[in-house]
Order: sequence, then C-alpha cells, then structure tokens
Amino acid sequence: MFGRKLLNVVRKQCGTLNAAVRNSSSYGDVPMPPCDFVPEPYTSMSREEALQYRKKNLNPGYVKYYRDPVMVHQGHMQWLFDVDGRRYLDFFGGIVTVSVGHCHPKLNAAIEKQIKKLWHTTSIYVNPTKQEYARKLVAKLPKDLDVVTFVNSGTEANDLAIAISRMYTGAWDVISLRNGYHGVGVQTSGMTQLGTWRMPMPHGFGHVGTMNADPYRGPWGGSRCRDSPCQTLRSCDCAEGSCHAKDMYVDQYRDTLTYSVPPKIAAFFAEGIQGVGGTVQFPKGFLKEVCDLTHERGGLFVMDEVQTGFGRLGSHFWGFESHGLTPDIVTMAKGIGNGFPMAAVVTRHEIANTLSRGLWFNTFGGNPLACTVGSATLDVIEEENLQKNCEEVGTYLLNGLAKLRDRFEIVGRQR
Repeated sequence: MFGRKLLNVVRKQCGTLNAAVRNSSSYGDVPMPPCDFVPEPYTSMSREEALQYRKKNLNPGYVKYYRDPVMVHQGHMQWLFDVDGRRYLDFFGGIVTVSVGHCHPKLNAAIEKQIKKLWHTTSIYVNPTKQEYARKLVAKLPKDLDVVTFVNSGTEANDLAIAISRMYTGAWDVISLRNGYHGVGVQTSGMTQLGTWRMPMPHGFGHVGTMNADPYRGPWGGSRCRDSPCQTLRSCDCAEGSCHAKDMYVDQYRDTLTYSVPPKIAAFFAEGIQGVGGTVQFPKGFLKEVCDLTHERGGLFVMDEVQTGFGRLGSHFWGFESHGLTPDIVTMAKGIGNGFPMAAVVTRHEIANTLSRGLWFNTFGGNPLACTVGSATLDVIEEENLQKNCEEVGTYLLNGLAKLRDRFEIVGRQR
C-alpha cells in the first residue's frame, strides 16, 4: 500500500514513475519526494562478495532482477536503501507483501514488546496471542468463515486447503484457471497453471486446468467486461447487464466439468485478480457463476487471497467480495504480516472438522511473534485508512496509465 504522503506525488508524476526510483535526489527529470530518514551505515560484506556467494552457494533457482542487481540494506516505510546509500521509492513491496510500510513504527514496537516476552511455544499449549489475533481476523470475514488454521506461507496455506477439500468432499480432482499461481509445492505446483513456474517432474495428478477468463488476451472480451475504472479497448455490443465474454468463459468451465473430471470434484481454486500471471481481472459475474457450478458438482470454492486480501483492492477488503460470492475456504498470506512469514486458512466449522480425523500440527504456524505482527498489521490498515488510500491512489494510477496506453501504440493495456 502507498503511504498517504505519496498520494499527491503519484498524482503529479503518474506518467513517469518507475517500479523503483533509483537515485537519492531524482529519476530523470522527476525529483524524488523528500525523506528525513537516515539509514544506518552499511558495514557487512561487499556487494561483489555477496553476489559471488549467492551465485556459488545459494539456490540457483532464485530469481534475480536487473543486470546490475540491487543489494538492499535497510527499509523505512515506502523507502528502501541499498548498501551504497541510494534511496528507492518501493513500488514492489517485497512481491506485494509489505502492506503497511517497511519497519512500520507500530509493528516494530509490537514485535519488540513480544520478543521480550515469548518467541515460540507450540499449539499444544494455549497462548493468548493466537486466540486474540484469530478473533480479530475472522471479524473481517463473513460470519460463517470463523475457523482459522495458521501456517507460514501461501504455498502451505493452499496445500492445506487442497487436503481439506479432498477430505471433506471425498473427491480428488481440483480445478484451477490457466495463468493462475497458487504456489510451488509438490501439490500446489499442479494447481499453478504457469509453465514458467513448473519443474520438469510429475505434478499434475488430480489437478485440472480450465480456460482463463482474460478479457484482453482471451478469445472473448469487450469494453465493459471488468469491474474497473479502466477497460480493454476491444469493441463490445453487449446489452446493459449482459456480458457475452463472461458467458463464453463460463461455458468453457462447463465443458471442463463435462469432459475432464468425474461427476464429483473436490474444489475449484481462484485468485480474485490473478497476480503472478499479470494482474488479470475477470469479467464481472464470471467467478460467481463458476462458484455455483462448482457447488452443483459437490466441490468447494476456494479463494486464494494471498495477493488480493487485506484492503489492497481499495473497493473491498477481500477479493471475493468484489465478485459477489462467499467462498467455502479462504487462503491468505503475504500482506497478512507485512513481510513476516505467516499465512492462514479460514473456513467453516463443518469443513475444518475434517482435520480432527487425525493429528495435525504446524511447528511455527500461529507462533506468538507472527500473531503479534498480524494483529498490529490489521490495526495499522484500519487506523491509517489504507484501504481507502489504495482506492484513491490505485484509481488515479490506473487512469494515468490509461493515458499512456492511449498515447503509445506499443502499450496494449494498463493494470
């Protein structure tokens, strides 16, 4: 989320801001906003030494941006500082994870207080931080979604949601949209329908892909498909209240149910807006009809809110709210803890009860530090009215990018 002080800056500079503004005073002809925070002097290994060690001793699959990689040393709210003291305006947020600002003072104070009391125990013992945070979290969800299981990442959350769906329904097949991302674990990689994220190993058993409902790149789309201030430039002759593209994509899902899976399925997974796949927004009404069809086939509808949750859409706190539906299971991570490794699965009592069929345990899920950070993050989102800020800044940014799209032929859409 952008800090409130950035609103006027973004409005003035919308057409020229880069993903990260890399200079202590300016980027091109655009001056950097002022900042009175002074980072600590950097005294650890050199940048060259770090890059050499990373290349030799760390996982070679780690993605590295830029030919001249940035080596970040410290963060403060919307700012990042590299080892050479350069300041960056952070538009990436640690892969859309830092939701209230780097090292936010309230989060720092909360975790410092907790770290002096208790770092870690176990879910076998009762610790108040878990119960207090769970109560605060479910208060943000529909009434029946009130049973929480804490884990450590979005991949873990989706993996658990797969297991719960299969046990609850007694079915095996899980359907997800092409171009969707749901993690890279052994189970979740089968659900992730992006070839760039798939390893050359068996991963698809029990996972079925269905056509993505993309009004821009897909075979169907028009100028009024999306619930957005900005639409595609494709022509549209649909009558008010109807959407031909939506109907055609729903028909594709019907075909998947008819030809690719048994009569009963375990679940359908979707992101409210596809994140890793390129910020793809579906036609209005698409997911609601898919949800209804999934229920008709005995399956659960699982909404992956790892990237869309916690007010980031501006108009709604959760992505599923923008689609007019209530999922059976919600998975969440990333912005839940402003960068702290934590995640959660929330569902109804009768569905969660499947986990009582055997012992279930997660060593670090819901530990006192994580729950303290999660609770403080929710407080900051509310106290600083960041959801509203997302709506204002996000809408202005979309409209500004639309002007660039109209100006430059090479730009096909803004997201």
